[in-house]
Amino acid sequence: MSGPRVLVVDDDDLMRAGLRAVLSSDDHILVVGEAADGREAVEQTRRVSPDVVLMDVRMPHLDGIGATREIVASGSPARILILTTFEDDDYVFGALSAGASGFLLKRTQPEQLIAAIHTIAAGESLLSPAVTRTVIDRMARQPRPDPVAGRRLRELTPREREVLESVARGHTNAEIAELLGVEESTVKTHVKRILAKLRLRDRVQVVILAYETGLIRPGDAAERRR
Repeated sequence: MSGPRVLVVDDDDLMRAGLRAVLSSDDHILVVGEAADGREAVEQTRRVSPDVVLMDVRMPHLDGIGATREIVASGSPARILILTTFEDDDYVFGALSAGASGFLLKRTQPEQLIAAIHTIAAGESLLSPAVTRTVIDRMARQPRPDPVAGRRLRELTPREREVLESVARGHTNAEIAELLGVEESTVKTHVKRILAKLRLRDRVQVVILAYETGLIRPGDAAERRR
């Protein structure tokens, strides 16, 4: 059975070897290449066409955030999973804004890393509560909603707007289905349409857009989950 094709990117030789060993323990994951810096990551992504790029942040020549931005801008369908030792807000927000689909710390357990690869490869995003809070806190510091971004929301139907708000608050498809009284498959269809209409890659970008436009405000997520 075919599974995710993964490119491992890290400037530490020992770390790359360890990551390859962890991922190779899953019969459904194929490590198709390695890169030691961001520039090489961009070139390797073009050459080997991975489904997932497991990307370090601090690297020579071109860092992981810059490499993520270039890969996304190139139109590559590869999805980026950031793996780093750093929890700094600037790294988190920078990576997500650049187009990363997930963010994990290097102290993550091997089984969690493997599960994350499958999640990202399946087209979902990996947005933990801690990362969601980082995005919310950063957007809260913006002086006012972005009117240009706000105009994009006019393309949505009222129901799609409801779904977008729920996604931005961190609800899963199953939770949204329960909230709206519809089938989970219906929610998935709405999410796909939202991503297509707004030209977004995944749910991570939905969260960022929702706060950029002022559609939801800091505190809304906490209130809904009480």
